[in-house]
Amino acid sequence: MVSSTPANSLWDWFDKRLGLDAVSHLAREKEVPVHRHTIWYYFGGMTLFLFAIQAVTGILLLLYYRPSAENAFESVQFIMAEVRFGWLIRSVHSWSANVLIGVLFIHLFSVFFLRAYRRPRELTWISGVLLFFIALAFGFSGYLLPWNTMAFFATKVGTEVAGVVPVIGHFLLRFFRGGDEVTGATLTRFFGFHVAILPAATMALLGLHLLLVQRHGMSVPLRDEGRRLKTMKFMPNFFLRDLMGWLIALGVLAALSALFPWELGEKADPFAPAPAGIRPEWYFMFMFQTLKLMPARIGPIEGEVLAVSAFGLAGALLVVVPFLDRAANRNQPNSFLKFAGCIAVIYILVMTLLGYRG
Repeated sequence: MVSSTPANSLWDWFDKRLGLDAVSHLAREKEVPVHRHTIWYYFGGMTLFLFAIQAVTGILLLLYYRPSAENAFESVQFIMAEVRFGWLIRSVHSWSANVLIGVLFIHLFSVFFLRAYRRPRELTWISGVLLFFIALAFGFSGYLLPWNTMAFFATKVGTEVAGVVPVIGHFLLRFFRGGDEVTGATLTRFFGFHVAILPAATMALLGLHLLLVQRHGMSVPLRDEGRRLKTMKFMPNFFLRDLMGWLIALGVLAALSALFPWELGEKADPFAPAPAGIRPEWYFMFMFQTLKLMPARIGPIEGEVLAVSAFGLAGALLVVVPFLDRAANRNQPNSFLKFAGCIAVIYILVMTLLGYRG
């Protein structure tokens, strides 16, 4: 007979209202397949951990941040100089944002090459790709918030790119900027995206994504489909390995933040000329470099319009990959999609390196 301790009584109280025993039972019974590609499973948990770091540090920064062109820069400066460990919190927030998107790239392409999007996981893939796009939107909207020179002019260039989208370009430019130019209205709008709209969309999609992962379980490589594989218990075996990865990531973030604290730069001056070497964050660099290398016109079409349209089409095709790869559901190889994925990875890497060299 189990003794009635305060902890047991508290557990019983919550269990009767939330059904915690069912969740605990599910965690104890859940098993994870073990094969030579099991390591890629850990990147899903890593993205969730880094998102939690973003949420916690973002809330702490929000306590002191003031979203206006007159006060934004000074409020960040105050956080870094006056608030105890404020500089560290801001650095962890900035570094973890970059690491998060890097891990998301790895997670996305590992799922793609393992073809883990095949039936019945189509919605899992779609929700994951949409979360990836939202993470990029987080990066773009958050970059402007310190209201420094580099962020101001990079945002100006980035919104100009949106302005060349066929048909709806002018609407998108005004929508993002809150007018025809990058002003305090743009900052306020980006702040709203960053702390309200994008987090709400993320929580909805993340909840769906995690529910689908739980519903369908971990995908196994196509060649192992139908075979009896070795498994490990999710609790505690897989979870402890996941936890070890999180601790390593936390140590890396702490080291990066302490050794290379995120710089603030100078306050933006909308009337000053753009400084040399304006460039976006690394995860947009391949797009930026593509636009730089495009000729003014290719036949009757402007080069920028063609490039932006191509990136939009690539994003749309990425969302519907499970429906393009019909061979996966028949356990057959698809050399074309594999080749296209390899070309995409090489293209992103080469263009990013060229962007930094130039």
